Parts: sequence; structure tokens; C-alpha cells
Amino acid sequence: MYIAAAVLSVLLALVSLAAGAPKVLLKGDVSAGLQSHMGLSAGFVRFIGLAEAAAAVGLVVGLFWQPLGIAAAVGFAVTMVGAIGFHAKVGDYANPETRGNAMAPGILALVAVATAVTLTLAM
Repeated sequence: MYIAAAVLSVLLALVSLAAGAPKVLLKGDVSAGLQSHMGLSAGFVRFIGLAEAAAAVGLVVGLFWQPLGIAAAVGFAVTMVGAIGFHAKVGDYANPETRGNAMAPGILALVAVATAVTLTLAM
């Protein structure tokens, strides 16, 4: 079970860091889209990016101390649930052009829950 937990943790950490770093730096299309399309402030976008980057660190450290990894995975899942709410609020799930990108937080939330469960079972 530990191998599955490690693989999920590393993959989720890589995705989380790749998603969070541009938001922290306010670079790229995603950060611009969050500000223009969703109406989020630059400070809130940075906060989201910091939360995602912190989750990446917590997931990696959590390989050696599982309680931190579990907390990081649960925190990342909560962040993704918030993202689902924002996508729903702006109507991304009803629009065929934006629906594909809006599905990513749901998939990542499921992966985060699976990571938390496998880390718990590996203890």
C-alpha cells in the first residue's frame, strides 16, 4: 500500500506544484483567466497558488511522516472543491468551450482523496 501512496503523493505533488507556481508568480494564461474570467483578485490568485505549492511540499514530506501527507492531500482536495464551486458560479460546466478545463479540479479532488486514503492505510 505504501508504494501506491508514494506514487499518488509524488504525482499529485508534481501537478500541485505545476499548478501553483504560475499562480504565485501571476504568470501565464491560468492566472490571467482567474482574474479576468472568474473575477478573482491578484492577491487571492497568489493565495491559491501558495496553497497548492504548500500542498506539494506537504505531500513530499508526507512520504516520511504520513500525517502531514494526509493533511496536505485533504487540504488540496478542499482547494479543488472550492475551484469546482468557482467554475460552477461562472457557468463553466454549462459552456462546452470551457467544460473541459473545468473538469480538472474534480479529477484532482478525487486523486487527492485517493492519496489521503492510501496514506492512511499505509500507516
